[in-house]
This record gives sequence, C-alpha cells and structure tokens, in this order.
Amino acid sequence: MFEKAIETALQFTRPLHTITRSYGGLIMPGSSTLFFVNNHGMAITCKHVAQLIPGAENINKTYNNFREERNKLLKDGKFKRSLQGLEIKYKYHKESSIQLKNNFINCFDKIEQITVHTHPELDLAILVFKGFNEIKYQSHAKFIKTSSHIKQGKYLCRLGFPFPEYSNFKHDQDKDDIEWTQTGQASSPAFPIDGIITRLAANAQGQPITGIEMSTPGLRGQSGGPLFDTLGNVYGMQYATRHLHLGFDIRDKEILHAGEKKKVSNFPFLHVGLCVHVDRIKEFLQLHKIDFFETED
Repeated sequence: MFEKAIETALQFTRPLHTITRSYGGLIMPGSSTLFFVNNHGMAITCKHVAQLIPGAENINKTYNNFREERNKLLKDGKFKRSLQGLEIKYKYHKESSIQLKNNFINCFDKIEQITVHTHPELDLAILVFKGFNEIKYQSHAKFIKTSSHIKQGKYLCRLGFPFPEYSNFKHDQDKDDIEWTQTGQASSPAFPIDGIITRLAANAQGQPITGIEMSTPGLRGQSGGPLFDTLGNVYGMQYATRHLHLGFDIRDKEILHAGEKKKVSNFPFLHVGLCVHVDRIKEFLQLHKIDFFETED
C-alpha cells in the first residue's frame, strides 16, 4: 500500500541522532526526525526537536565552565568538599545532563550554521542549514495543494526514526568529552506507521484547524516526520501522542496464569498520534519566505 510512498519520503526525510551524557556518566542515545521542503537546505521539524540545537550549546558551555573550575581545585584533603560546593553551584546531580551532541545524518557534507525559526504557538520549527558544499538528501517534500482531502477515515502513513540503534559514539576519558566515532553502528532504521484520521483539532472553536489526530500513536523519535498518502504527498507533520483513557478498567480480577491464580489490574488507554496540519505548515513557510512545493491538485 505505502511501499512507493515510503521510498519517496525517504528521499527527503532524515534522522537527527543525539547523545546525552549525565553527570553520573551514563551516555544515552536519542533520535528524532526532520524533512526537507526544498533543495536549498531548508527543513521542518518539531519545535521541541529544534530546541536541541541551542540547548546543546548551552549545556556544553555550562559544563565547560564547570570543568575549568574543577580543574583549578587543589588535589588536597579539601578537594572532595570543594567539588561538592562546585556541584551545588552548577546544580549538578547524578541525573543532570552535562553534555549534548547532535548529528544530522546524511543531510550535508558539512554544516557551519543552523538558523532556527520556531512557531509561536505550534510545535513546529524551520531549520535553515548554511555552510555546506554538498546536499546528501535526494528530493524534497510535496505538500497537498488543498486540504479538502483531510477528512475522518482518510488512510495515511507517518515515517520517522524512533529507535536509536546506533552505537558510533564514546566517552573520551582523557578529554572528558563525548564524541562521535567512525566505529560501531552508524545508522538506525526508518520506521513507518499507518492509521486513519480520527479527528481534527483547533486551538479554539471557530479557529483554523491546527492538528490532525491519527488512530495510531506517533512513536518516540518520529517527532518531526512527515504524514503522507499512498503517493507520498505530505498532509502534515507528527509532533506528539495523546493518551485517551478508555474507561475499561479492571481491578483485582482473578485469572489463571501458569497454573496459578493471580489478581491483576489494568487501566487501558488508547494512544493516538497528533500531527501539525499541512495548512499551518505552509503558512509558516510563507511567513519566512521559504520555498516549498505543492501537488497540482
């Protein structure tokens, strides 16, 4: 059903790989998605994804300052107490994020600058990449021209990179830094998920439609990925998942499991995906004078 559409979407949809180091030393991989709207290095993604770019700069700068102060401490009997005082000053504890590195996969040969435009209300952002010589994505999104096709029951698909299976990173203990490496698994597979449109959403009654609700969840890491039809035409962008309590609650129900009687409880939810509506995406691109493409019909 969506075989060719997924191949089309993969030409302009790319993953963002992220590694985060906690003060306790744990390195956590994460992934998210963006897709390109033209051949000039301009893409859209979620606002909460785009915020990882300035967020990384702030987190890393703070840790560099901490590290400089820590390295000036005398290695004497007062070192431990002095270090604890420094940790209190920087509000560092075991779970604190102290380093964050981003890696835009298979987008360009190099990136010198990224300009971020964030929507004032919606979870939507534009990324403008600069300083590259070679573009490594093959095509660009094509948005539907008219949104009259967006109705309940419409069968659509989303694409993203929800499972961070890459391992090409390490902690350099000598430099006290995390970095990307040339070894290990460098990629994570794209993952599509289909569904039908269940409802449309607006910020207030009588206001323009801002969101499209899907019958299946958007998976973690698919944020920023396109919502498209069987031709690969884009209808929106995945940004969140809502959890609807079904009310079919079970409390202390006795069941037979592995030859034993057990009491179980269950509070089921329906997980539905939320996507930014195509019209709001196009309006935001027009506001920032970003070229994009539409279907003929």
